[in-house]
This record gives sequence, C-alpha cells and structure tokens, in this order.
Amino acid sequence: MDRAISGHALNHRRGTAETSTLAPTTRERTIRIAVLVSGSGTNLQALIDHAGEASGYSIAIVVSDRHGVRALDRARSAGMPTVVVEWSGDRREFTTGVCDAAAEAGADALVLAGFMRILGPEALTRFPNRILNIHPSLLPAFPGKTPVADTLAHGVRVTGVTVHFIDERVDHGPIVSQESVMVEADDTEFTLHQRLHDLEHRLYPAAVSAMAQGRLRVEGRKVIWS
Repeated sequence: MDRAISGHALNHRRGTAETSTLAPTTRERTIRIAVLVSGSGTNLQALIDHAGEASGYSIAIVVSDRHGVRALDRARSAGMPTVVVEWSGDRREFTTGVCDAAAEAGADALVLAGFMRILGPEALTRFPNRILNIHPSLLPAFPGKTPVADTLAHGVRVTGVTVHFIDERVDHGPIVSQESVMVEADDTEFTLHQRLHDLEHRLYPAAVSAMAQGRLRVEGRKVIWS
C-alpha cells in the first residue's frame, strides 16, 4: 500500500551545500535516488532494470503526485517503497512535501520520470545539480507539455530526446545528453512517441549512472562528461 502525505506533512530538512558533481564517498557505495512519477512508469522501469552496484545508483523511493498510476505498481513489483504526495494547489507546499519524502528515504538526488508537476525553488536549494529530467524533444526546441504534437505540427524532419538538469525555468536546465530520431512522413503522435520511448529507455539510465558515478560537471550552461 502506498504511503500518502499532503504537501506539508513531513518535517522540512535542508540538503547539503551546492556542488556541481555527485559521487559515492567510496567506490563501493551507490547513490540513492528518488524517482518522481505521474503515469505509466516506462522510464521508471528502465531505471529499475539498470539499478545496482555497476550503475552507481539504487532507488530509495518512488514518489508520485497521484494514486492509482501504473508506475506505482511497477515500483511495488520491484519491492521499492512508494509515497504519494498529493498536489495541494500550493507549489511551495507541494515541493516541500516531495523533497521531504525524498530526504526521509535517504535520497541523494531526484530523477523525474514522466513527472507532470513543476517543482519550486526549494528543490534546487536542497538538491543542487542533483535533479535530472528527460524530455521528448531536442531542447531548446519544443519545451512544455506537448512536444511530440508540436514536433509534428511544425513539420520538422528530426527530433529526439534530451536529458537535462533542472533549473528555475521549465525544460531549460543544462543539457546532459541528447539523441536524435528521424520524423517519418506517416508518423502519428503514437508512432513517434514509441520510437522516442526506445531512446529514452537507453539514454536515461546512462545519464543517471553518469551523475551517480560523479562523471558529470556543470559549468554554467554546459555539462562536462569525464
């Protein structure tokens, strides 16, 4: 059964000082991540499948903003703790609830996987350069909620997937990785989504692993891999 809390139910607890890298204190330790979800959880499943010592990360908790989504079923099937932080109508209160749920589970970073809420500034303070998102377009093209529909409506020939760090603006943070896919003349939103999902399921675990292993360094708008 999922643990349910309101946006303000947990005690507020600040994170560590800002850093541009995230790495285990020893090579034997994996970084613990909180995965934030809102829907079917296919990217969550890809992260579950790749988690472990070799990847450098483990999943501490799965946080959803709503009950009854498939992603929670996937988490339970994998034996992972879950919590629902219900949308309160107040972004600051909601953000505190999400960050507290992650902190209480011992998470070092947040990974958004189909999470349909915008986190407030507190998340950036508590998890600096430790919040990843994945978006189905080649940012900065087509940010927002309908990137695949926008791609088709604009008649572009090439689109793709972007993994990026979260900053104070929507779909705007420093880009970690991108990969492209051709848009076919007969593509629909469904068929294009399917090909983009295939990219996401490969690209996202690799980016999360790189962050967990301390192989990403943020310098302004650029992310340097090592």
